Amino acid sequence: MKEFLEYVVGSIVTDKDNVNIEIEESGSIVKIRLSVGQDDVGRVIGRRGRTINAIRTLLRAMGSLRGNRVELDIE
Repeated sequence: MKEFLEYVVGSIVTDKDNVNIEIEESGSIVKIRLSVGQDDVGRVIGRRGRTINAIRTLLRAMGSLRGNRVELDIE
């Protein structure tokens, strides 16, 4: 999941060096914290949150294949 998220977010942002992904697993719950540069937050969220919702949907689908519940937060 981390590689997938790095690829997707890396193709959206302008400053790939400021992308930081932290994954915390506890049981079947996977919490992912994503931080990007100040200028790229709007790009990752997208208009009306469509981009981040699409990313969350894909991550949840990947997690469900493994029996995990995935949560993605942007900091």
